[in-house]
Amino acid sequence: MAESPSATCIHNYGSKALNKMIQKLSATSDARRRYEYVLWLAKKLPDLPKEYRTESTKVKGCVSQVFVLAKLSKGCLKWQGYSDALITKGLLAFLINGLNDLTPNEVSNINPDFITATGLQGSLTPSRANGFLNIFMMMQSQAKDLALKN
Repeated sequence: MAESPSATCIHNYGSKALNKMIQKLSATSDARRRYEYVLWLAKKLPDLPKEYRTESTKVKGCVSQVFVLAKLSKGCLKWQGYSDALITKGLLAFLINGLNDLTPNEVSNINPDFITATGLQGSLTPSRANGFLNIFMMMQSQAKDLALKN
């Protein structure tokens, strides 16, 4: 597997899990391998029960149907999600795995430039790349709302 220039960089985006996944994705220049990893994540994501797929949990600006829900447990966020499209579900799973067990403030402080560090931008359609950012922004918004409520 060929390494990309960013593969040797140390990423620090506020979450060990997020950093580890970014490192895994940025370690290859092969778009197919990145897609395979995203699809693998999608298959492992448990479905968000239908009763939580509401307008308040729906991600706006996505071509596919995407829902994400944060709950606060002992000061840390627990995420659940659903998407009707496999690639988008994988991107959602990536974010859920990367942002799970962080505090609302930690999630709020993550800079979205980590998306570029994954190397996925070049292999995603513009609408999927935009959807990836919209999912992340929705998660940050929910984190901020939960921080204000508690």
